[in-house]
Amino acid sequence: MRTSNPALNDKVFSRVTTGGESMTISGAVNKTFILLALVVFAAAYTWRLFYAQMATAGPQAAAQAVMPWMITGLLAGFIVAMVTIFKKTWAPATAPAYAILEGLALGGISAFFEAQFPGIVIQAVALTLGTLFALLMAYKSGLIRATENFRLGVVAATGGIFIVYMISMFGRMIFGWQMPLIHDSGPMGIAFSLFVVVVAALNLVLDFDFIEKGHGMAPKYMEWFAAFGLVVTLVWLYLEILRLLSKLRSNK
Repeated sequence: MRTSNPALNDKVFSRVTTGGESMTISGAVNKTFILLALVVFAAAYTWRLFYAQMATAGPQAAAQAVMPWMITGLLAGFIVAMVTIFKKTWAPATAPAYAILEGLALGGISAFFEAQFPGIVIQAVALTLGTLFALLMAYKSGLIRATENFRLGVVAATGGIFIVYMISMFGRMIFGWQMPLIHDSGPMGIAFSLFVVVVAALNLVLDFDFIEKGHGMAPKYMEWFAAFGLVVTLVWLYLEILRLLSKLRSNK
């Protein structure tokens, strides 16, 4: 059982001990909804803060107001995510904390995109949810199966994307160099973003498979961990769809 999501991998269940109540699919689903609600709640705060400042003091003041929340959410969210991955028993506490922190970052990021491209956020949310439910239906109906070759392909593609992003990020931070083509709104940039969106979406299939196979095998706290892993993928998918839409709008 392999998934390219670092929070949901094939070694998780082999390292946990069962006892008492077990993880269930319905429990993982319910906790996923709780985490998503926390993401939306936190995102609404930085979203409202941005537009309140925009209305009274202008775009520069709005950016300055939400930037500390965004940076805190991104950095602290990454730390909490790493803690959750390595301390799975803490997931009932750390998963909600991650959702709140990630929501603070997403609210600000979404507000920046919305200010530049009105209507883009609702489009990105709709496409993210539509992709989630479409792939869930395809998985449950058997149209898409998480075979070994499927897993290997998605893992390899996800790893390649991660390497490209790391090279681009450190190149910009250290040398002021940005990887050409993939970040612009030209054909190559759009094609790259579309590829990343597809790979992010396919990770959902692996996560569904992971959660299904964990039913009855893992302790109850793993429901929070499984929900956390699924939210990680959904956040990634949303951000990539947002980037793709912005490139398409810029290219008009």
